Amino acid sequence: MSAHRRATGRPGLPPMPPLVDPHPGLTAEEMVRYSRHLLIPEFGLEAQRRLKNARVLVIGAGGLGSPVLQYLAAAGVGTLGIVDDDTVEISNLQRQVIHGVGDLGDLKAASAQRSLAEINPLVEVVLHPERLTSRNALELLGGYDLAVDGTDNFATRYLVNDAAALLGKPYVWGSILRFDGQVSVFWEKHGPGYRDLYPEAPPPGSVPSCAEGGVLGVLCASIGSLMGTEAVKLITGVGRTLLGRVLIFNALDMSWQEITVRKDPTAAPVTALMDYEAFCGLAPTAEEEVPSIGVRELAELLGGRERGEETFDLIDVREPGEYNIVRIEGAQLIPKDRVLAGGYTPEPSRPVYVHCKSGKRSAEVVRHLRSQGHRQVFNVDGGILAWVSAIEPGQPVY
Repeated sequence: MSAHRRATGRPGLPPMPPLVDPHPGLTAEEMVRYSRHLLIPEFGLEAQRRLKNARVLVIGAGGLGSPVLQYLAAAGVGTLGIVDDDTVEISNLQRQVIHGVGDLGDLKAASAQRSLAEINPLVEVVLHPERLTSRNALELLGGYDLAVDGTDNFATRYLVNDAAALLGKPYVWGSILRFDGQVSVFWEKHGPGYRDLYPEAPPPGSVPSCAEGGVLGVLCASIGSLMGTEAVKLITGVGRTLLGRVLIFNALDMSWQEITVRKDPTAAPVTALMDYEAFCGLAPTAEEEVPSIGVRELAELLGGRERGEETFDLIDVREPGEYNIVRIEGAQLIPKDRVLAGGYTPEPSRPVYVHCKSGKRSAEVVRHLRSQGHRQVFNVDGGILAWVSAIEPGQPVY
């Protein structure tokens, strides 16, 4: 852990005042709908009126955004904004419970809006079917009281943090992968931010995405419901938020750990947004271009190898779980991290062809091996997805 975070059982920062002023009043229908909130002595009518007056921007209508949106709508948050430019795919339905089979191919933001109208038609849902970028982040976040970050990439997480810091607004953050989840509140005006937890972005590719490493579907509900809880507490001023603390959940052990996060007094303040792809080492450059072949050429090479006419190695750098779903016959599984750690050395006299799911991870491996002096290393454009589409359409994809 860095100098500004450590395992602890100590309390975090003290309770904060309510973020939102109360709405003038509730209708008779709202009194009935939210009656179970009104009965809670520590919550009551005033807190519910604050929810009605609140504007919350949820970034991402996926695994984490789904339960956040559903519970905030049910709770009576007056206005919910949704930022998401993606469409619903069948692989989303294992965890993104706000969408259904009838929504396949539709924008996630529009699909979520339809679901929320069924949950609570009294809530206004504002769609922002676009990707959050440095060009639009300040305008989008500026129109809301707080944000909830349910994204799955580091570039956007740093962008949300910096935009919120510049605007002086709080936001709720959550992260999930496989069986593990994390959740916290960041508000640089009153405490630490995401950069205090992660001062530097991890090396590109060192942390797999959910699409690469997988995620337990129900974990989204565990972490997403906590994110919704923190949003409600920020809006109403009820209880003590996770500002200054991070909860870490392991679903396999059903265990929780808490760490304290402190603001780094020596860190430079955020003064402007930046190129976050470049900050995270993701910006492409001309030097990163790699020699590649297509899947049809690979099929011809494999046929030649089977006839004894070609000699080469085909390396699959995906994870074992991906390999077990679908594979190219004759490929050797060597996960990317093992290659980058030096666990594989090509034979100098044999060409090597490298593939992954779509071609991105394999390109990184090719660059690495070629930088080590292995010049007969080539990427397979489009990876296993292109192979199934063009060569073996009967095979499954994921």
